[in-house]
Amino acid sequence: MHESKDERECENHVGAVGAGADGIGLAHPGRLACHGRYVCKGGYPMMTKDGVVRFSFVLAFLGIGLFAAAGEPAGADPSGPLYKPDAAKAPAGEPADMSKPVKVFILLGQSNMVGMGKISGGEGSLENAVKEKKKYLYLVDEAGNWIERRDVRFVRYMQGRGMLNNEWMAVKSGTIGPEFGIGHVVGNAIDAPVMILKSCIGNRSLGWDLLPPGSERYQAEVTERNGQKVTKVFAGYKDRPDSWVMDEKKGTATEPPPWLDKNGKPIDWYAGKQYDDDTADAKKVLAELEKHYPGVTKCEVAGFFFWQGEKDCGNAVHAARYEQNLVRFIKQLRKDFNAPDAKFVMATLGESTKGSGGNGGMVLDAQLAVDGSSGKYSEFKGNVATVYAHPMAQGGSGNGHYGGKAEVYMDVGEAMGKAMVELLGGK
Repeated sequence: MHESKDERECENHVGAVGAGADGIGLAHPGRLACHGRYVCKGGYPMMTKDGVVRFSFVLAFLGIGLFAAAGEPAGADPSGPLYKPDAAKAPAGEPADMSKPVKVFILLGQSNMVGMGKISGGEGSLENAVKEKKKYLYLVDEAGNWIERRDVRFVRYMQGRGMLNNEWMAVKSGTIGPEFGIGHVVGNAIDAPVMILKSCIGNRSLGWDLLPPGSERYQAEVTERNGQKVTKVFAGYKDRPDSWVMDEKKGTATEPPPWLDKNGKPIDWYAGKQYDDDTADAKKVLAELEKHYPGVTKCEVAGFFFWQGEKDCGNAVHAARYEQNLVRFIKQLRKDFNAPDAKFVMATLGESTKGSGGNGGMVLDAQLAVDGSSGKYSEFKGNVATVYAHPMAQGGSGNGHYGGKAEVYMDVGEAMGKAMVELLGGK
């Protein structure tokens, strides 16, 4: 399977700590090792000296309108019934109405959902975008300091690392994913406490690591490196390894051989393990709600955000299977979180263009196929949206983490948040 240099490096970080590593590395606090950790002195997030900063309605109004229009889903309307940039909301420095259930939005995916957008530095950084280009002004107060939203909680877990963030949403240091664009748009639109709950890790495919429960084995013909064509069985949920040679007489009932490491020990991984780990972490947060959103007693999983696909593009079989896996993924998430009405918003890979071929084209077509307004699944109408990210990618690619450009992560996040608000307003 082909993997980019970035993905291999991330896999190396995972391997350095063993199963359950986060692809980030804490050996050198203060230095970004990999995949978007908020790096601070001593390895812990640092609070601002001034604590809570008051929010400017003027800046919020100016900033919230800075959407990348080309990346909006068809029919997106920022004037919809729930899109209220400053109506019925406390200033961002004040708590939300804690008598209402917290609206939880779960973020899943791989490395770009984890986030590689630079916060500090020159061109391409978030600081540069805000201070020099005057974009995303809702992130700062009138003095230019990062604001802290006390109505939007940011919680982040990662496989094997446990809790990495549990705080009011505020820009700090290190790198960002799309969560700030998502969080501010959704937070401004909903008159209730909001939690942005991110549970993901880099270098994970939907066709293997994130394969949802209920997925069955299937067969496919592959061409080996020596040019020989072989029919293989591809793993269903909880199978291991990802594929093995099929016995023609047994078909997909062919049992896989033992999957061992170089020392002869069984490899502790299976199809769907990342799905199980990420959803288990999210469920832990919901089960310990007071710990993660002080003062609230009830919650509702209102939506899911998904940004993923790079690794599946490196495997022709997984790319061809992506649509079927994605449809099951959406349905299974709603079932596992007992949230049948939860909305689902995903973003495409920035390098993929409509009409393109190859593995990337197959993944893009699958992602567009589930869009509720222009796709082919009537059951997803009004509850699933796909954001076409290519116009916002600034020439970058998912495997290259968009060159670390924070604007890409912010623009995609805003567009995803806007799509979610439209779906919520369409009830």
